[in-house]
Amino acid sequence: MSNRVEYCELAPDLKISRVLTGLWQVADMERDGKTLDLEAAAKSMKAYGDAGLVTFDMADHYGSAEVIAGIYKKKYADYRPVNLLTKWVPSPGQVTKKDVREAVATALVRMNMEQLDLMQFHAWNYADPIWLDCLYWLEELREEGLLKQIGLTNFDAAHLNMVLESGIKVVSNQVSYSLLDQRAKGDMAAVCEKHGVKILAFGTLAGGFLTEKWLGKPEPKQEASLTWSQMKYKRFVDVAGGWKKLQDLLQVLSKLSEKYHVSMANVATRYMLEQPAVGGVIVGARLGESEHVMDNLRLFDFRLDADSKKAIENVIAGFRPIPGDCGDEYRKPPFLTASGDLSHHVEAIPVPYPTTEGSDGRIKALSGTEWEDLAGFSRAVKKGNRILISGTTATHGAKAVGGNDPAAQATFALDKIEGALQSLGATMEEVVRTRIFVRNIDDWEAVARVHGKRFKGIQPANTLVQANLVGREYLVEIEAEAMVE
Repeated sequence: MSNRVEYCELAPDLKISRVLTGLWQVADMERDGKTLDLEAAAKSMKAYGDAGLVTFDMADHYGSAEVIAGIYKKKYADYRPVNLLTKWVPSPGQVTKKDVREAVATALVRMNMEQLDLMQFHAWNYADPIWLDCLYWLEELREEGLLKQIGLTNFDAAHLNMVLESGIKVVSNQVSYSLLDQRAKGDMAAVCEKHGVKILAFGTLAGGFLTEKWLGKPEPKQEASLTWSQMKYKRFVDVAGGWKKLQDLLQVLSKLSEKYHVSMANVATRYMLEQPAVGGVIVGARLGESEHVMDNLRLFDFRLDADSKKAIENVIAGFRPIPGDCGDEYRKPPFLTASGDLSHHVEAIPVPYPTTEGSDGRIKALSGTEWEDLAGFSRAVKKGNRILISGTTATHGAKAVGGNDPAAQATFALDKIEGALQSLGATMEEVVRTRIFVRNIDDWEAVARVHGKRFKGIQPANTLVQANLVGREYLVEIEAEAMVE
């Protein structure tokens, strides 16, 4: 390990450099039709590892990134303790236990490893509980020894908390976090600090927009000679306040770069490194084209003083907040992706639950819990333009989700309600009434806050009462009604 580089312990068996080298641009380059020399790309990683920047971040969908990293580890790491972190982003819809094992096995082969350092998991649709099964199955593979640790990527604060309260051990959550995008600063940082989870921040340079390259430059047109990363983060710039606001920030970063004799990228990145719960930041590398090893090392040569932080915060206080919570840019409008939608990520989002239609025109949605068969009821029934959703607890198969946390249980109950609505062709926006039953009256506020966030701007009629719920493990039960126009 380099004495100059800062490191972070995600777990006793996983210590990473606080600047991670991101390999997503491998996919960008291959998407643009460039043919990569995999051997040369792998050899170019050596400069980072030799400098102490021993952690590399990739994914199953980053083109040849995992293969390149595997060649590097086998031929050029010189027995140095490098960390190769990857992600698994399964397509929406049905996933089996076999699929999870095959995903891990594929990554192991590509990366020339017997045990993955960190497998980071992404879920497209919280309303489809198959994502939770995937995490339970990854836990089994971790216990089997095929991976050291499990991480998440693009999870929001409520679902990160739900995962942790359900007893699933995760050590990190990789999310967008930058001077333009401060969503992770509030609830996300609080959940991470409570549970000892680290934020791995990507997008910290906003596709390069937070560098000298764009200082004083005219605003580029979307998709006009921009890289995929720039197309994505130009949308963040627009939502946060536009080109003039960005230039105001760049002026401050420029002055601070002169003050500390470092690059503007260093200043923007150092600010993020000093935020609570941040374990590391991910800085992209175009392997074989532009290497920034020495500039990245300068991040560890200075600290921002209080006046410098205040100057930055005064500017970003005038930005419009990026809407929603962490990861929402991949789940709901406005889709802050390169294409402005999910067309280059997924083909479709299948409905979560099977439905059956009766002779009287009613349509039933079934979530598959043992209680539905035992007591003879449906998760939801649609008749005409009306949808009635049964009292819903945090039940998933034989498991009670959310542990002893009422907010976590309420989150999963509302996910199941949303899944029933999606299966019947409706949305949460069409809910007109909810009823909430809590076992302990002291839990009312935590549950109400979860309800408030999910129904912000919708505000259905609501009743919340204390009740003696069936099943001692359940702290909250919720039912809902919707009217479909």
